[in-house]
Amino acid sequence: MEQEELQPTFFHKPVLVQEVLEYLNVQPGKLYLDATFGSGGHSRAILQADPTCRVLALDWDSVSLDTYAPLMQKDFGDRFGCVFGSFAHLYKILKKEKIAHVDGILADFGTSQMQILERPGFSVHRDRALDMRMSPQHYKTTAADIVNHASEEELREIFWRFGEEKYTREIARAIVQERAKKKIYTTKELVAVVDRVVPAAAKRHKIHPATRIFQALRIVINQELDNIHSFLPVAFNALAPEGHMVCISFHSLEDRLVKQFFREQDAAGKGQLLTKKAVGPSLQELEANPASRSAKLRAIRRIDV
Repeated sequence: MEQEELQPTFFHKPVLVQEVLEYLNVQPGKLYLDATFGSGGHSRAILQADPTCRVLALDWDSVSLDTYAPLMQKDFGDRFGCVFGSFAHLYKILKKEKIAHVDGILADFGTSQMQILERPGFSVHRDRALDMRMSPQHYKTTAADIVNHASEEELREIFWRFGEEKYTREIARAIVQERAKKKIYTTKELVAVVDRVVPAAAKRHKIHPATRIFQALRIVINQELDNIHSFLPVAFNALAPEGHMVCISFHSLEDRLVKQFFREQDAAGKGQLLTKKAVGPSLQELEANPASRSAKLRAIRRIDV
């Protein structure tokens, strides 16, 4: 009996699609790298922008590739290729694929709605195991491991540095006290601890009081900032002359890395900034997709030297 084809049940709505196409400057016959495939929204837009261009997509989430890549291959044939792997290992991936240069690169560093809704531990609104690994194949440590074993001082450092959490001291202390009585293994248990110590006034904001704590843990678990730091120089060097590189960030820590790197290439005469400041979503996009509100796009062109 033939294996039934896996049918996608959820499609993440890509952000800043028109801006991506504008700054990526899709050209006939060129090869583009989508370093963060997700459910394929940006890859699809690039392939639809020109009938002769090609896309190589990467993702370290095997579920995303298994679910969405077959549909892309069905629709675009050999114009679309995909590789399982982290963009932090881009040099090894391109070498293995025998690709010297690409004509444009897109990286969307945001967590997809699919991952937030379906992966264990990502959402503050769903009671799941406190995992938070984007790719279990790449990482063994879970959020529960950190929450239950890191010292109070280490927790404070994580929450402040990677979540920019205002009440980091109170939350870290409450976690240590709670786990002394009972280990914290689920998102609901962690949310309850945070909720008890965050002042009522702080809960009037739009975001959930535990959002920054979840963000901080997710960044540490998946080494997100280290991966971006590793990716940026390799990606820029992989650009063909006049190639464009577009990065989308969703919080200040990511955006700061991109902004600094792009400015360094511009100052060194290796690249030309295409965005003097970060580009955000239009009012129309904000209305259609509120999840885009934090998105910031920056772009650079590699100069032929």
